[in-house]
Amino acid sequence: MAEGIITKALSGFYYVDTGSGTVTCRARGRFRHANIRPLVGDRVTITLTSDGGMVDEIHPRKNEFSRPPVANIDQMVLVVSRAVPVADTFLMDRMIAVAEHYGADTVICVNKNDLESGRELYDVYTHAGFRAVLTSAQTGEGIDELRQLLKGKVSAFAGNSGVGKSSILNAIDPALSISTGQISQKLGRGRHTTRHVELFSVNGAMIADTPGFSMFDTDDMGFAPEEIQHLFREFAPYLGKCAYNDCAHVAERGCAVLDALRAGDIERSRHESYVGLYRQAKAHNQWELKK
Repeated sequence: MAEGIITKALSGFYYVDTGSGTVTCRARGRFRHANIRPLVGDRVTITLTSDGGMVDEIHPRKNEFSRPPVANIDQMVLVVSRAVPVADTFLMDRMIAVAEHYGADTVICVNKNDLESGRELYDVYTHAGFRAVLTSAQTGEGIDELRQLLKGKVSAFAGNSGVGKSSILNAIDPALSISTGQISQKLGRGRHTTRHVELFSVNGAMIADTPGFSMFDTDDMGFAPEEIQHLFREFAPYLGKCAYNDCAHVAERGCAVLDALRAGDIERSRHESYVGLYRQAKAHNQWELKK
């Protein structure tokens, strides 16, 4: 028997890195009967066979995502830009909320800084308590800093198609040679060049390249309205200090979060995203109650 981590899953085969090589495995039938699917990022115990191996045990997961199907992520590296395609802060904050919910940290990577300065986005998210880095896959700006943020962690790269995820990964390690696509001038976005989740070992880090925003599980977040406030880390110092215990932090009098917003301690775009997510969650819950 041996232990390892699943680095790729394709057509019922699981590629397990044991530290001394990669073993191509099938999963035991009992996983299918129990409706359990091994995921990229899973730490597993395998039995070696004459033609590869069998996945015998899936170790307890730190977290798991359904879209993209990946487990045990330490941090999401959210790649965005102020150039085409221009970052949508509401969509960014939805993704960050999902990462926070599942106990994964977020690093904001503002790419294409050679085409359009990303300093404003950088300032917004560092003020909100996130680690951020300004990068350019073309000039190499910020690549060394990003490498340091990846060391010793399992990171999932996510971001809109065409924003430069694959180019950033190639800049981090040219040996990866991940295919890249061209930006469509008409649509303002790129083609999906990543077709599956794969975990790469790069200079002491594990990196998952994932499909674009449309494949990240944000559409059906399923959060209760009152949970949303806890997914915005900069709200934490003010929670429990409002005049009303059930304060929604939207437009109430005596709201400590709104006081912090007016004082400039919370970024306006982040609060706008919070209000949007809160209202979505509330509408979803009311719809569920009517069913």
